[in-house]
Amino acid sequence: MTLKEKLFGAMVGSRVGHALIVANRDFNAPPSNERQLNYDYSFTDRSTGSDKLCIILAGYKPELWDVVFGRIAAFIPADVDVCIMTSGLVNERLQQIAEEHSWSYLSTADNHLCLVQNYAIECHPQAQWIYKLDEDMFVTDGFFEKMLETYEHVHKDTIYEPAFVAPLINVNCYGHLRLLEKCGLTEDFRATGLTNMKLTDGLHHSVEVLQDPRVARYLWGESQPVLADIDTLTRRFSEEPLSFSICPTRFSIGAILFTREAWEDFGHFPLTFVGGPYGLGDDEEHICHYATFTGRVMVVNENVVVGHLGYGGAQTAEMVKYFAEHKAQFELPATY
Repeated sequence: MTLKEKLFGAMVGSRVGHALIVANRDFNAPPSNERQLNYDYSFTDRSTGSDKLCIILAGYKPELWDVVFGRIAAFIPADVDVCIMTSGLVNERLQQIAEEHSWSYLSTADNHLCLVQNYAIECHPQAQWIYKLDEDMFVTDGFFEKMLETYEHVHKDTIYEPAFVAPLINVNCYGHLRLLEKCGLTEDFRATGLTNMKLTDGLHHSVEVLQDPRVARYLWGESQPVLADIDTLTRRFSEEPLSFSICPTRFSIGAILFTREAWEDFGHFPLTFVGGPYGLGDDEEHICHYATFTGRVMVVNENVVVGHLGYGGAQTAEMVKYFAEHKAQFELPATY
């Protein structure tokens, strides 16, 4: 452990140190015309000092937690520290889940998604590898190991320098097209007429993947059972040689691996309000901008499938109902 890491660890655990961190953040925060942030936070530290950290952004989809966190607990390697984060709230159930699994728990007084992620990373000064997950991501066997393997392979053995690595995600503007192709369902999906089959960021054109619950239901196997079983798909694709592709557009970062070096290089997640009063999507825009404008790439591993319930709004509202009606499909198979 470096002297810097020792000092920061001591500061995090003391009242004076906490106050200094808050004062420094307040002093260096960019000005905002929208509102001033409250930088107070609370951190229950159960970390082991690992160089690998998984931060999980949660707090708003309690219907999913038993399954989502059950999958994470089943597949997380022993050498990865875990921190559940809640932005702008404290949730007793999530505190209990963290305690049951010996995970850390961090909450912020203000609801800003970049702020809580920055604090989570700062509170784990030894973490060099950072997995970031949202509370509606259903991980599968080998997710953590394969992300790290892919990152190291791309960095050491290819022409690319990665900004981050992600798995093959079903309800994802980029990932769904790759998944359909690997499953031989491109033309079947095209025949539904649900989208124009264009690669998109989901914001500026071809927005159906983000908005239409029918798209999400198809990608969760409503009419094609092969898509319903993300665990079987992962076992099938994991038997193939290590495979990845490069996403050429803004990528949805619900499940990614990046490095502390990158986080420091792009100046931490921005305390801005581009996506609204809670900084929604500002982290994503920032890291994707970092990739695009510093000669780095957004890498998608194609050996591991991770399920994403939906993007929000009407799509997520309908998919929460779908989840309740088909819960067994989402649950961890008994073989695990």
